Amino acid sequence: MKRIKAVVQYKGTNYSGWQKQKNANSIQAEIENAIFLALNEKVEIVGSGRTDAGVHAMAQVFHFDTNTRISATKLYAVINKFLPTDIKILSSEEVDNNFNARFSAKQKTYNYYFYCSEIELPLFKDWSAKIRTDFDFDKALLACKYFLGKHDFSAFCSANSQTENMEREIYKISLQNFGNNLFCLSVTGNGFLYNMVRIIAGTIIEVGYGKISPESINKIILSKNRKNAGRTAQACGLFLKNVDYNV
Repeated sequence: MKRIKAVVQYKGTNYSGWQKQKNANSIQAEIENAIFLALNEKVEIVGSGRTDAGVHAMAQVFHFDTNTRISATKLYAVINKFLPTDIKILSSEEVDNNFNARFSAKQKTYNYYFYCSEIELPLFKDWSAKIRTDFDFDKALLACKYFLGKHDFSAFCSANSQTENMEREIYKISLQNFGNNLFCLSVTGNGFLYNMVRIIAGTIIEVGYGKISPESINKIILSKNRKNAGRTAQACGLFLKNVDYNV
């Protein structure tokens, strides 16, 4: 028996999220089915985290145990033959049995893409969120710095979360303007609460609208009250960019 670490990229538009669910199509179920068809083994994969319905991943990490004799570094290509076109494994390698895709992770980076337009743009709609045209980029940029550091992020977590420890640390946060009214919010931290990045994105967008002042972000964090933060931004704009294990 050997443990395999794999990196997968997927477009989450047509899926209910990462985690297996009854009567719903998930990323995890698709990968496990592909592994069964490729290796004739029933395995349960462990992901570095769960992404919601409609959320994408540039490089999601998962692990699984297998008895196959196929070289670990060739496994990804074999499994890919049985995966749909919107899910593809980028790499695979053998790792120590102590490795855990979820618990060994040191930090994660998420990107949130959004654009200003009066109409929904066909080339953007599946991977970025449309927002109003009265967005003030400079004002939104000022809000980012207040999220840095270790905080109780209860105000930026969905109310139905079962998590007890709400403290997380954000190491980096940036807001880029790519031109053509396309923007990207990038957030790196040691972990994230349920819908945390989407709520941060929604709050920063509302700062850009003038609904929330940049300086009030610190007060919102200290309030630990979800009602004080902005709306949860649309799922389509969120990407899990990468997961780091050797930081």
